[in-house]
Amino acid sequence: MYEVDARGLSCPEPVMMTAAALKEHGNEDIKVLVSEPHCYKNVEKYAASQGRTSEVHALGSEFEVIIKK
Repeated sequence: MYEVDARGLSCPEPVMMTAAALKEHGNEDIKVLVSEPHCYKNVEKYAASQGRTSEVHALGSEFEVIIKK
C-alpha cells in the first residue's frame, strides 16, 4: 500500500498529492493521512470522481483515507 502523508497541509495540496499518487501507484491501494476533516472529505470526493472507493478512519485528531484499487 502506497502512503501519502498530507498531515498539516491545507487543500488543495492533499488532493493534488492524492492525484499524483493515483497516477503513479493506481494499481495498488493508497493510504492518505490528513489532519483536517475537510481535507479527508475532499480526498474522498476526488477518489470517487476517479471511480475509486474509499474508507475513512479517525486516528485521534487525524484521519486516514484508504483508497481501494
